[in-house]
Amino acid sequence: MLGAQNVTMRFGARILFEDVTTTFQPGRRYGLTGPNGSGKSTFIKLFTGEMEPTTGTIQRPRKMGVLAQDQFAFDAFRVIDTVIMGNKPLWEALQERDRIYEKADMTDADGMRLGELEGIVADEDGYTAEADAAILLDGLGVPEEFHERTMGEIQGGQKVRVLLAQSLFGNPEALLLDEPTNHLDLDSIHWLENFLSRYKGSLVVISHDRHFLNAICTHIADIDYQTIIQYTGGYDDMVLQKMQIRSRLEAENTQREKKIAQLNDFIQRFAAGTRSSQVNSRRKEVERLTPNDLARSNIQRPYIMFGQNKPGGRHALEFEDVCKGYDQEDGRQEVIRNFTANVGRGEKIALVGRNGAGKSTLLKALLANAPQVTEADRAIDSGTVKWGHEVNVGYFAQDFRESIPGGYALVDWLRQFDPDALVEQIRGVLGQMLFRGEEGMKRTEVLSGGEGCRLMFCKLMLQKPNFLVLDEPTNHLDLEAVIALNTALQRYEGTVILVTHDEDLIDEVATRIWNVTEDGIEDFQGTYAEFQAKQS
Repeated sequence: MLGAQNVTMRFGARILFEDVTTTFQPGRRYGLTGPNGSGKSTFIKLFTGEMEPTTGTIQRPRKMGVLAQDQFAFDAFRVIDTVIMGNKPLWEALQERDRIYEKADMTDADGMRLGELEGIVADEDGYTAEADAAILLDGLGVPEEFHERTMGEIQGGQKVRVLLAQSLFGNPEALLLDEPTNHLDLDSIHWLENFLSRYKGSLVVISHDRHFLNAICTHIADIDYQTIIQYTGGYDDMVLQKMQIRSRLEAENTQREKKIAQLNDFIQRFAAGTRSSQVNSRRKEVERLTPNDLARSNIQRPYIMFGQNKPGGRHALEFEDVCKGYDQEDGRQEVIRNFTANVGRGEKIALVGRNGAGKSTLLKALLANAPQVTEADRAIDSGTVKWGHEVNVGYFAQDFRESIPGGYALVDWLRQFDPDALVEQIRGVLGQMLFRGEEGMKRTEVLSGGEGCRLMFCKLMLQKPNFLVLDEPTNHLDLEAVIALNTALQRYEGTVILVTHDEDLIDEVATRIWNVTEDGIEDFQGTYAEFQAKQS
């Protein structure tokens, strides 16, 4: 059983949740939701034992799978072994068995212990462990040639996939996954959705991917009002139920306030008269009808709106025979080969394909001579790129930290993108992205990932470009911010090229798809739904 009983979590005077009692039943898949800072990751850490509650008790099963956040903890181990470590009893038995076999002279006690260890290995399916681990890795897009390498030899995105396989290995009774879709491409996300949908234990997952939550969740556990409230269904079902409950309470309170006003009017008119018994009766009714206190939600919704200083030309971007590659130990690796296309004003293009196929590489190649873009590492090997008349490009880099130099207050850094803007206007844009009050004087070098991401949107809103190039803009956003971005891109009248693994964002924004594969780039003229229908 996975659950919490009368749990309170405080950090000084700040209360994350208070006197929470909730259980996560086997066979159900829960999305743990709430805005950034509401306590989602903290709640997961209570279940893993990394943190202890201020008060209350935590119940956890014997075998639990957890998505490890430290990418460097396993650098000395083989990839396949790192996955097997997800089954701790099996891994410990295998290690002890190997140590005994390495002894020059085994004792009778060693022989008896070996028998016990072989029993544990058999019970935990240890004889097929490497094959089972390989199946998980293949499903998550980690090629077989990486399985024998050490974790220190592979890149960060691949490490995340290995750690995800580790959490899934060994049929744990409960799974705790914190942002499992980060750094996964759409094919790997679909594989994970199918895997988790068949999982029989208790699943608790944190994700900012609305499509993923809707696809896998049977319930949502929402952290709000300093407690956890469970709803049946996926994320969209939860939002609807939450709105209905609050609307009902607000409507009931409105009716009660009207009734109280009528009763108070009667009391004032006849308080000094002869109808004292009726007045007293109405005073008691006023006390009974006092409206329910509506608790204040901790949800903060940013407001994103992309404008244009002026529309660009009808042909926003034209390029021909673009090639881009990288030097490797075994020679030049060509990633983009002879890609030619025209982009019309107002088109919204989504790049899809496996991680490492070249989506970000293509963006950097096209941005080689882009107006108003100053970020480094932009170049093509060959081909021509021509930007349209009066095109003004706004760029959101996947590693956006390189775009934000240290040593500035937020207000001062943003001023360069609209020199005519008043300080009050810049503070207004910061407020739209949830930088309140004196947070506008925060220094750029101390920003968290989520804060840096929100600051980049402030920049784009002040810059007012007519062509947006966005490379994984949702990685550090919570669900409310992702939904705000989705709405803003749908309303935006300029041109967009977008790389994202958020399927709802692609489905609801894109009017054209570039599918980046090992064999080249397929240019599909149509929506993502039409592209999927063609693929299937």
